[in-house]
Amino acid sequence: MKIAVITDSTAYLDQAYIDKYNIRTIALNVIFNDEVYKELSEISTEDFYKIMRNEKQLPTTSQPAMGQYVELLESLRDEGYTDVIAVHLSSGISGTYQTAVTLNDMVEGINVHAFDSEISCSVQGFYALKAAQLIEQGMTVIDNILEQLETMKQTTNAYFIVDDLNNLKKGGRLNSAQALVGTMLQVKPLLHFVDTKIVPYDKVRTKKRAMKRIEEQLAKEVEGYKNLSIVIIEGNDKETALSWKAQVEEQFPDAQIIMSYFGPVIGTHLGEGSLGLGFTTTELDLSI
Repeated sequence: MKIAVITDSTAYLDQAYIDKYNIRTIALNVIFNDEVYKELSEISTEDFYKIMRNEKQLPTTSQPAMGQYVELLESLRDEGYTDVIAVHLSSGISGTYQTAVTLNDMVEGINVHAFDSEISCSVQGFYALKAAQLIEQGMTVIDNILEQLETMKQTTNAYFIVDDLNNLKKGGRLNSAQALVGTMLQVKPLLHFVDTKIVPYDKVRTKKRAMKRIEEQLAKEVEGYKNLSIVIIEGNDKETALSWKAQVEEQFPDAQIIMSYFGPVIGTHLGEGSLGLGFTTTELDLSI
């Protein structure tokens, strides 16, 4: 038995992790004016935010083409892999997970074991890293690996801050008046995942207070746990994210803390200037 780990581009894993654990990624798409781009490979995060800033309408997003996924599976089979653990963004916001489920019966010679992370961004990446590390440690029973990933959900979470309400207005989630009033009052919606969907968690005035609110929630959720891995995520606002990272490091000096970003697909929905904090208390090695 030879097991590969696949995740999708919305995990936004550092290339060093991809290389270290030989994790394969499949790209979701972002669509501007009928032009389809595979995120990260055909449109950079920097270019994406530049374009979106000047567009009146939000781009749209789509899951990977099934043919693209089939090609990846066939190439893995040809490399001698017998099984794949496919870690994908939440099934409540994308059909990518369901595509992986369907493909288990379509590609001969390789078994696809799809895992719904029920989350996205680098926290989704935590699950892919955990799977790869378990395989590296010699675990070969697929059900045991998937069971550990399911257990990990109980101690893994993420919170997101929406900075620019105009993005919610463009997407039809707020009307113009709501966006204007919210912007004037510096209202920052906080979001999190519940039952595979991203939903409101709280509303806080000013970004600084929103960051503090998430830190307080983090402290509650990780109290008493020995292991703590944290990721600070930014949507083209690295300066604020680095400052937040320093604050979190001061509050949680024993934690592993890394930086990541919202790429084009997730950035479409959260908008420029958004921030996120994800974490797990499951044992995980974030060294590169």
